Amino acid sequence: MVATPALQFVGVVLALGCEQLVQWKLGAMGLVALFLLGVGVKARNSTCASLGAVILLLLMTKG
Repeated sequence: MVATPALQFVGVVLALGCEQLVQWKLGAMGLVALFLLGVGVKARNSTCASLGAVILLLLMTKG
């Protein structure tokens, strides 16, 4: 199924908004964790995805 340009635009806006929110709340390490999680999911690498998820979890609970 091919996504319409409007749907792609909404997806990009949401992704950028999520990235800015993570950077604002969790700093640069949050962006690194989000990157690791995204790369791990895309590459189907459970180690990389798990590492990114654990870092995000630790950053969110440092509170």
